[in-house]
Amino acid sequence: MAYHRRGMRFEPNLSILFTELPLLERPAAAAAAGFEAAEIWWPFDEPDPPGARIDELIRAFDGAGVVLACLNFYAGDFGAGERGLISVPGEQARFRANVEVAVELAGKLHCGTLNALYGNRAVDATPDRQEALAIENLAVAVNAARRIGAQVVVEALNRVEYPRYGLHSVDQVVTFLDRVHDASGVEARCSLDVYHAAMTGDRLVESVARHGDRIGHVQLADVPGRHEPGTGTIDFPSVLDALERQGYEGWVGLEYIPSSESGASLHATIDWLAAHAPTPRA
Repeated sequence: MAYHRRGMRFEPNLSILFTELPLLERPAAAAAAGFEAAEIWWPFDEPDPPGARIDELIRAFDGAGVVLACLNFYAGDFGAGERGLISVPGEQARFRANVEVAVELAGKLHCGTLNALYGNRAVDATPDRQEALAIENLAVAVNAARRIGAQVVVEALNRVEYPRYGLHSVDQVVTFLDRVHDASGVEARCSLDVYHAAMTGDRLVESVARHGDRIGHVQLADVPGRHEPGTGTIDFPSVLDALERQGYEGWVGLEYIPSSESGASLHATIDWLAAHAPTPRA
């Protein structure tokens, strides 16, 4: 069932799909559905969990024969509203403790992309102070990821649902990444989450045309509702065609809330994407 499109390879996010199953059973479910890879948010409650729990996750992926396409760094307590740590004063120790653990885990699962969430605006720090901290922390993450040949990406979250988050648009992410490079010399890339970009009001095709060479990862869900591509208003064929024109050949994460059982939903989504692919150009 897995769908490939001129170098783009599609894979499910196991933190939002196959939630009918325990986490350790989800890689096998992805494999049974025909996928060779999957992505995941940081799957533990703490930044540096016991080694035995990490080993269980590694065995689950290896046993299923599934590659880890993208792994989030620890982003704090989602239930408490945290959305990343790199820019948050007082969280440097938690983030840096996680960097080493996450990079080691990514290396063992052949993961080429680690995603760093920027974090919410702090009441006791200026945006400039937060950006300086984020630049410092991101440079540490990028240098660690280099050891395993992986890239680090940063994503925007939409301002409608996450008004306190520090980066709301693709343009803002790219501007931040330029400042990271100017200050530290390291290169990080943008994760294009199509759902968040559309919710914020980004013109998706124009954003891809402007920043296609800066995009290191792509994730898909439709608006409204964050459900399957094809259930809402986003023109996914045009977005994917724009990515293709820019030469994007990375993983494309299916990071949506399924409207039905995950396996059936993924089958329907892959069929829809294949049916709505543009006619190949001569």
